[in-house]
Amino acid sequence: MNKRGRVIFASLVGTSIEFYDFYIYATAAVLVFPALFFPHATETTAQLQSFAVFGVAFIARPLGSIVFGHLGDRIGRKATLIGSLLTMGIATFLIGCLPTALTPGWEVAAPTLLVIMRFFQGIGLGGEWSGAALLATENAPQGKRAIYGTFPQLGAPIGFILANVFFLVLSSTFAPEMFAAWGWRVPFLASAAMVALGLWVRLKLVESPAFQRVQEQDKVTSVPLGVVLSKYLGPTVLGTFNMLATYVLFYLLTTFTLTYGTRAVDAAVPGLGYTRTTFLLMMIIGVVFFGIFVLVAGPLAERFGRRKSLMVITAAIGVFGFLWVPLFGGGTPGVLALLILGFTLMGLTFGPMGALLPEMFPTNVRYTGSAVSYNVSSILGAALAPFISVYLWGLGAGSPFLVGLYLTGAAVLTMISLFLTKETRDLAYEDNVG
Repeated sequence: MNKRGRVIFASLVGTSIEFYDFYIYATAAVLVFPALFFPHATETTAQLQSFAVFGVAFIARPLGSIVFGHLGDRIGRKATLIGSLLTMGIATFLIGCLPTALTPGWEVAAPTLLVIMRFFQGIGLGGEWSGAALLATENAPQGKRAIYGTFPQLGAPIGFILANVFFLVLSSTFAPEMFAAWGWRVPFLASAAMVALGLWVRLKLVESPAFQRVQEQDKVTSVPLGVVLSKYLGPTVLGTFNMLATYVLFYLLTTFTLTYGTRAVDAAVPGLGYTRTTFLLMMIIGVVFFGIFVLVAGPLAERFGRRKSLMVITAAIGVFGFLWVPLFGGGTPGVLALLILGFTLMGLTFGPMGALLPEMFPTNVRYTGSAVSYNVSSILGAALAPFISVYLWGLGAGSPFLVGLYLTGAAVLTMISLFLTKETRDLAYEDNVG
């Protein structure tokens, strides 16, 4: 058996790196990548190209879920988790080593390599979450799967805080010219230390008891994706929509609110006019509540069940969508209240997912099924949310009302999906083999 502390840390480290990478890359994509990798395009075109490269990871993630899901259900959780972390870590580190398009002879190769590295980041990320969730839940004591399942979820607020504190330190330490010259590389290179620590812990793991049992019973599936699509398509679709409101909420809170909050009040599509540093500090305060309520969500899901807990929280998210206009219009106290309330709901809805999605599939296809559901939902809820929200923001002449309504609509779809999902709390996890 794996030691509890080792399970907690090994399941936590990958998602921490994932969200750390997301925010560091997003910051670089806004501040320096347009000028460094697309210097010959117009300002608007360069920004769009930079965001397009950012979106490559979302396209790659479902492919990564298939590749690493296949390996996780065929050869085991431990080796696959090591592979996903290495793929993600090496790609992130190499981004920090890339020459830019301003380097003579690298005008075409530099942006091409950036796309390739971002693609491999997405491949690694596609297999990371599901493996971390399985590591936690398949090593959990009786009646504590939802509690253990919150540990990989806790990586999201930890990664967010690490990345944004790093950014605030860099922005206050380096002049803009120095940050553009080489300072942007520091966060990417520093991720190597986190990856090395994660690998050291994961190499000390033993295979999960649930997968060992599958091997002993000779029930390892040769083509897990084929079994998932032929026998468990229903749970896969439900799992995808169970995550939809969670993804939409998270990316509206982190990408749209930052854009809206820092846009000038006299712009064509007006914002709130906060400085980036001020708004990031308010977001960090909100994310602290995210972390706290991720941990609160586990015991609630154990006591009341995953489905019932999530239906209550999803209903609250739907109501929250109608509060965007009054809270954003309430000055700094209102904006801070919106961020705290939103991230509190985010913790409560994200926390139980580490248990619910894996529990919807039998052990021998659990890695593939939960990974595909999680990552297809990332396209519907995460990749599309920033674009839809900005469009609705403009359509509303600067008002966030339609953006909040969009969140409410996503909550309605998730409520329908949860209504159709069976409760999984009392499932005999190790005996559940397809």
